[in-house]
Amino acid sequence: MSSLAANRRAVAILFLIVFIDLVGFGLLIPVIPLYAKFFGANEFTGSLLIATYSLLQFLAAPVLGRLSDERGRRPILILSLAGATVAWVLFGFAEGIAGAVGTATGLWILFIARGIAGAMGGNIAAANAYIADITGPDERAKGLGILGAAFGVGFVFGPAIAAVMTQPSVLQSIALVTPPGIPVTVYSVPSFIAAGLSLTALVLAVVALPEPARSDAVTPQGHGRVSRLREALQTPGLFALIVAFFVVSFAFSSFESQFIFLTNDRLGYGTVANGVLLTYIGVLIVIVQGGLIGPLTRRFGEANLAVTGVLIQLATLWLVPFAVGVRSLPAVGILDSGGVALALVATPLAFGNGITNVSLNALVSRTAGAEEQGGVFGLTQSAGSLARTVGPAIAGLLYVTAGYWSPFVVSALLFAPVTILLVRSAALSGED
Repeated sequence: MSSLAANRRAVAILFLIVFIDLVGFGLLIPVIPLYAKFFGANEFTGSLLIATYSLLQFLAAPVLGRLSDERGRRPILILSLAGATVAWVLFGFAEGIAGAVGTATGLWILFIARGIAGAMGGNIAAANAYIADITGPDERAKGLGILGAAFGVGFVFGPAIAAVMTQPSVLQSIALVTPPGIPVTVYSVPSFIAAGLSLTALVLAVVALPEPARSDAVTPQGHGRVSRLREALQTPGLFALIVAFFVVSFAFSSFESQFIFLTNDRLGYGTVANGVLLTYIGVLIVIVQGGLIGPLTRRFGEANLAVTGVLIQLATLWLVPFAVGVRSLPAVGILDSGGVALALVATPLAFGNGITNVSLNALVSRTAGAEEQGGVFGLTQSAGSLARTVGPAIAGLLYVTAGYWSPFVVSALLFAPVTILLVRSAALSGED
């Protein structure tokens, strides 16, 4: 088995490919809910559009993982990046097509494009398997962590780029140099940029990414996930952690999916202001996960940090829908009083989410054997994908039936049983 140090170039290239592709994905986060509303969708339908990506990613990941066994990691990564490029191009032309054939068609195009992109997003199985191919068991968690960092940083840059590129003055400048027939709108431009980024990652994969030497002893992510999940659920400590990871992912994805609807409905925010807020939240999470988590873990331990992070989210998430009604704070830049209050509430919320996710992953890694690290991390990814499918759908239904505040309050309450679960899990493992 090769060492991580000996394969630095391949890891760096894979990191860059995933990072570029995820910047494109993150770029569309402030756009997708508003794009759905543009076509007449309510918050529930818009939430289903958001959930479509995770659903198709969950279904496609094991398929792409098995294909990467048969055809190689590199061909599957290339195929998926090509598919993502096509999907985002289609996404960008939805508005123009709808103008020619009808609004309902435009919404269906969004769902089709989002589904294709989600299926291609299942390439994380091949990317994780690539890391498993070039690392030994004792280095696998570190390699997967490096790949995971590409996700975090990509989600920071994406919304920031969306905030810049959808400003009216920028859109006007782009329109001056865009050939006729290509729409230049607040929805199409981010879509085309995302397509360009996926195309860039595709070219990089074709030109610079080598096919790794594989060992039959390495079980790739995405292969046999159902059977591994069944085995994991029979392990009490691991069962509790995977359930906790699922509920945490469910709750936070509910918050993320309704965030744009909330700010648009209550504050009138579009892609620019939402891009600023999402970038701020993403930067906070990266700071926590990239710098603060190490010293905090050494001082307090993973279990204590996980419980603390869950309690912080329980205490702050329910405040989100009420923060937008604040009118007593001074405006800051493009954010009015409600936006500033929302940013203040989001600060501890992001801190809590950052320490919870890392601590839960660390606890999962400690619970599993050294030879099971890759497979167990695959289980958490599967649980996360499933949660990000169900969470937005249920949150959107709550938004339109019970009120705009309800998905945030319900999500906050879900952290209460997670706290109990983690405390019991720590007691069973003997950790203070």
